[in-house]
Amino acid sequence: MNFSLTEEQVALRDTIAKFVDRDYTFDDRWKIIRSNEGWSRTHWNQLAEIGLMALPIAEEDGGLGGTGVEMMVVMEQIGRGLIVEPYLGCVVLPVALFTKGATDIDRAGVLERIASGEKLVAFAHTEPGQRYERDATALQAAPIGGGFALSGKKIVVLGGDCADMLIVSAKIDGDKTASLFLVDANAAGVKRFAYPMQDAQRGADIAFSNTPATLIGRRAEAQPAIDYAIDVACAALCAEAMGAMIELQKLTVEYLKTRKQFGRPIGMNQALQHRAVDMLMHIEMSRSMAMEAAMAVNEPDANARAKAISAAKTLVGQACRFVGQSAVQLHGGIGVTDEINVSHYFKRLTMINLTFGDSDWHLARYGESLLETRP
Repeated sequence: MNFSLTEEQVALRDTIAKFVDRDYTFDDRWKIIRSNEGWSRTHWNQLAEIGLMALPIAEEDGGLGGTGVEMMVVMEQIGRGLIVEPYLGCVVLPVALFTKGATDIDRAGVLERIASGEKLVAFAHTEPGQRYERDATALQAAPIGGGFALSGKKIVVLGGDCADMLIVSAKIDGDKTASLFLVDANAAGVKRFAYPMQDAQRGADIAFSNTPATLIGRRAEAQPAIDYAIDVACAALCAEAMGAMIELQKLTVEYLKTRKQFGRPIGMNQALQHRAVDMLMHIEMSRSMAMEAAMAVNEPDANARAKAISAAKTLVGQACRFVGQSAVQLHGGIGVTDEINVSHYFKRLTMINLTFGDSDWHLARYGESLLETRP
């Protein structure tokens, strides 16, 4: 199997890398997360001009028709730059949901506005007490006239603080499985409580009270689309983690070469050299698993996709913890301060491990997928 990037993929990587190096320095990021919104609409428009919003959208829907590999290339650079703009929550997740869970009529117009960067759409799925279960939807949708009204609460909605529209999972009265609904984020009955998370990403808890909503796709048939979208997000997180770990290991090695004690660089200590090599080994293993997850995104067999992506999320999550903790330990006390970016990478890696299932949860899911394929 050829794991080399094509010329177009290399060009995409280099373009985003230039954006990170030029416009997303550590000082630039500090200014962004301290702003009122906590992210930059100027940078969001720049990313749209590069074509990142249109990348995962099919050509027939007005996008560029990128695959999981192109998404891996993008997310690796997003991880390297610790970009806080809500790309995962307002592009990756909603596009995957519309791709698998919406009809042509439902998709008309919405995906084009996502591709242009004009509209931000977030996926409201997690509920209080739900943890990582994907099919524990309790929010209710009541038929009213020719539409529906939603009542209930969603929590930790990625990009929910700034979204113009929401895709909400809910159960219609009498149904055992969830459906998907499109909601105007400023509609009557919507209340948002926005907040910054530990890694400077933004989220929101959203309450619905008889909020008007439009059904997307077929009634009570949303679960396969939900599973697919979260799997795509997990693959994207694996790639983002890889980019963050590569940069964090680079910063740590540079610190070992320059920090001196007793008149010589601490990197001359063999025990510290071994720890830096262990970090690199975890990163290279994560690189292989991120590639596996990226290719599994287009796998038509849902069980095979689940197995590959959960395997990747398990091992990448373990690597996030080892690399992050090692970087902090090798830097010493300064490694946990806000003044240097080591702590920021550590926080993001910790949150990546916990988002959409931690290592333990995905290990259990991987085991279940093995049992399902057993003859």
